[in-house]
Amino acid sequence: MRKQWLSSALPVVVAATLAASAASAQAVDTARIEAAGQNDWLTYHGSYKSHHYSPIAQINTNNVGNLGVAWMHIPGRSTRGLQSMPLVADGVLYYSGSYSRVFALNGATGEVIWSFFPELDEALISRQTHSPYNRGVALGEGKVFVGTMDGRVFGLDSKTGKVLWETKLIDSQKLTVGFTGAPLYAKGSVIIGAQGGEWPGRGPIFSLDATTGKKKWEFLTVAGTEEAMKTWGNESWRTGGGGGWMPGTYDSETNTILWGTANPAPLYDWSGADYKTQGARPGDNLYTSSVIGLDIDTGKLKFYHQELPHDAWDFDSSVGEFVMLERDGQKYVVHPNKGGFVFVYDRNLKVKNVWRLVENINFVKDIDPKTGALIGRRDFSVGKVTEPPLCPFIGGGISWNAGSYSPKTGLYYKIGQEWCMTLDIQKTTPVTTPQVQLNIGADFKMTPPPGGEIYGHLDARDPITGAKKWEVRYPEPPLGSVLSTAGNLVFVPDSRGVLHAYDAETGAELWKHNNGTGHQGGIVSYSVGGKQYIAVTAGFGGMLADEYAPNFGGVYKSMPRDDGALVVFSLK
Repeated sequence: MRKQWLSSALPVVVAATLAASAASAQAVDTARIEAAGQNDWLTYHGSYKSHHYSPIAQINTNNVGNLGVAWMHIPGRSTRGLQSMPLVADGVLYYSGSYSRVFALNGATGEVIWSFFPELDEALISRQTHSPYNRGVALGEGKVFVGTMDGRVFGLDSKTGKVLWETKLIDSQKLTVGFTGAPLYAKGSVIIGAQGGEWPGRGPIFSLDATTGKKKWEFLTVAGTEEAMKTWGNESWRTGGGGGWMPGTYDSETNTILWGTANPAPLYDWSGADYKTQGARPGDNLYTSSVIGLDIDTGKLKFYHQELPHDAWDFDSSVGEFVMLERDGQKYVVHPNKGGFVFVYDRNLKVKNVWRLVENINFVKDIDPKTGALIGRRDFSVGKVTEPPLCPFIGGGISWNAGSYSPKTGLYYKIGQEWCMTLDIQKTTPVTTPQVQLNIGADFKMTPPPGGEIYGHLDARDPITGAKKWEVRYPEPPLGSVLSTAGNLVFVPDSRGVLHAYDAETGAELWKHNNGTGHQGGIVSYSVGGKQYIAVTAGFGGMLADEYAPNFGGVYKSMPRDDGALVVFSLK
């Protein structure tokens, strides 16, 4: 059963604009996404290179002061705000809201072309902690793809919103998880990873045929190979967590899907220094908190690097950025980890460098930049963690929100989060019947860093070496994504509701606008009819944003909840 609403008719001017766009439209396929044309934003990070960068320069450092609101769209029922990344193809903007609702809008005017509201089990959703938000859709072969919290994936006709296929992948009634992240379209396939992490499951990643919706393969991030199963003592792989809840990317040169995986369960282990042989999940727990390369055709594991063996801190690797760069004849992949470190790999995920984005890190003393090995681990036993508090906070030194790389400046723009937490480790038993339950293994509370204060910062860094060119600080960590453009601009939507535009070379603030509620979602740029637009989702709430009112007070106490808007800007 499902519900679907289509707009009955389009205004003449809207229909004419779309007809003109359609006349010159090309199919959204792998080649077009790789080309990353100026007018569109075809996949989560703009292209498979994951630069999250727009090559449009109409809005630039000289005229950004003339930026104003062009139009807005209110999706309705935005429980826990908006976290999705808009996509744009041939003048049409597609985005998702809470409850996996999907909208197709005229990119120039905001007129609704169609909307899709899947029918969901409200009782199931009420049992889920990581819902009902949705972080985005994928485009390909004339379709819009979206996952739902009850374990389904839909293929919708991009022109009408009509359901072309629907595939059930997860028994969400029992496993209490589904899909909140955006899918990835590549080479005729739709790839999507399940929630996992804190739930006692095995964290699957799925591939579907884009034409039919038929499942092509499934890879288990927990003990998905014989090698991996040996890293889960006492058959703890049966309830190991994992998953890959943010979209990765596709490398056509090697025919490989690159994906980041989530933390193991229970989230906090009590094994102390004996984690190899003791505790809830003895061993390194492959392939959790890892980056993996899968053959797109078969789902076979080709290579991997476990960024945090036996992750005992929830600093998993599900951040979906795999920034593809070339420098001095070398091809690199840059991947941020929640722990606050940024890993630099070759295209086969061999470590080339590791650098730290944030200052307050003490879950390890360091990470070897040549091998990626953890130095001076901090593992815990049952009870309260002694001073100092654990840094970073569970929200991570880096969160899931996207950074941006500008080929024009050669700089990587990324948000860092400086915060810590108190921790009380507890022994738990996995609950798998009648429904799976969260398996955290600790009580925790946000706290300032030792001798300092909580803050966030936008850094402009060399993506390979980590050398910092400039930094902008915020009183609370921003939770929205970052966008850089060929107009030498960097846009940052902050948590207080202000959208900032900075000079990409210097970090000087050139413009700002208050959207009235905090940001925790995507921001993109596109062009329709020769005019450039900046689109950003606004609407606060969710797992991390819910911590802001009790910890920071101020504007967060009065900030609206369970609402949101897509706000689109252009030059006046």
